[in-house]
Amino acid sequence: MTKAEIIAEISTKTGLEKVDVQETVEAFFKVVKNAMIGGENVYVRGFGSFVVKKRAEKTARNISKNTAIIIPEHFVPSFKPAKVFVEKVKTGNKAKK
Repeated sequence: MTKAEIIAEISTKTGLEKVDVQETVEAFFKVVKNAMIGGENVYVRGFGSFVVKKRAEKTARNISKNTAIIIPEHFVPSFKPAKVFVEKVKTGNKAKK
């Protein structure tokens, strides 16, 4: 499902204009991105958590040049689904098969 499909479905279910729904969805993603860029985690109860994870410094290999490369510590975005959400997906997929 794409962002456009999500916007269309929300628009039909709520009766709001697609333009208004698109602005709301874009604003939501912007808030989540800015919070994570600032090092904050975002928790949506019943859905999941958008978490910033720290990756430690490590040594990697450049195979073509046969040299060692040091990758500095860095942060990556991650999503951890809520237990309730995971259970609903598990039981929902069984019903469709």
